[in-house]
Amino acid sequence: MTSILVDAERSYSVILTSSWKTELAQLIQGRTRVAVIVSESFKPDLSGLLDLESEIHVFDVPDGEEAKNVTTLNKLWNWLGAAGFTRSDLIVGLGGGAITDLAGFTAASWLRGLDWIAVPTSLAGMVDASVGGKTGINSEYGKNLIGAFHSPSAVIIDTNFLETLSDRDFAAGMAEVIKCGFIADSEILTLAASHSLESLRKTPEAIAELIHRAVSVKAQFVSSDFKESFAREALNYGHTLGHAIEIFAKYQLRHGEAVSIGLVYAAELAAARGLISTDELALHRSLLSRYQLPISFDRQAWQKLAPLLALDKKARGNTIRFVALSGIGSTIRLEDLTSIELDAAYERISS
Repeated sequence: MTSILVDAERSYSVILTSSWKTELAQLIQGRTRVAVIVSESFKPDLSGLLDLESEIHVFDVPDGEEAKNVTTLNKLWNWLGAAGFTRSDLIVGLGGGAITDLAGFTAASWLRGLDWIAVPTSLAGMVDASVGGKTGINSEYGKNLIGAFHSPSAVIIDTNFLETLSDRDFAAGMAEVIKCGFIADSEILTLAASHSLESLRKTPEAIAELIHRAVSVKAQFVSSDFKESFAREALNYGHTLGHAIEIFAKYQLRHGEAVSIGLVYAAELAAARGLISTDELALHRSLLSRYQLPISFDRQAWQKLAPLLALDKKARGNTIRFVALSGIGSTIRLEDLTSIELDAAYERISS
């Protein structure tokens, strides 16, 4: 077992283990009530936890992004109220990134803040959604627009969950891993480039190293800028267009698939301004393609995607802001992009 410290509004550990139940059982000792929020299709084996003195309440919610809405949140509030949850009780989010987002916001909003623990079961959840204290739900106007900064008391990462993950979902998680390589840790890019999707899935040591490196990158940014005043925005590289694509596609694309397209788009914007080389732009395309991730999107969608960029959380007033690279491991903000630049970059990633 190893751990990575996140020093945000409160300090907590991201625990990398091969026995999530053992770690969770230790962390919930002494709690009167524990709510385990899981997706309907994921029925975890809770044996061992049910034998503890704590009351364990299992709350099933819809799968994926479908769970992240006010209707589901209201049901969770009612369940917690009916079960008598108090401020000394605990919430556990067990599932992919959407589930930990929802569980964290439930914890943030019930009685103005309960402790919660994230147990991510997807690669994207392990390296992105569960770490950092961003919690929230979606609205019809955009993804994660309703939420709160509320750090977990711990994150438990067990890579054994990845063995049953589909290739598509594993690849989607790799988009977030590769993003961390571009913004802060070039060793991630080197290691990812030395594998294919198939070979990486057969190399648990490499998976563990990539997760450790990606989580360390996120911990670094979160610890220095918890509420995303500037530095932490780097973690949103690729997400401005990515979130717009998710909304346009009605969440039929995986988050990482949309981010992959967004990474190439942001790289095109930077390359057009001479901020990165043609080789660095090409690396975006080749590395993401290596993991069977999309790097282009429908040309006809741009008219509907462009207005959605203004709803991005990095926008200020009427200014659309993009995180861009000025080299591998170095980020800047582009705040003066013209519609001509935005249109031209999209044309270059269109299919």
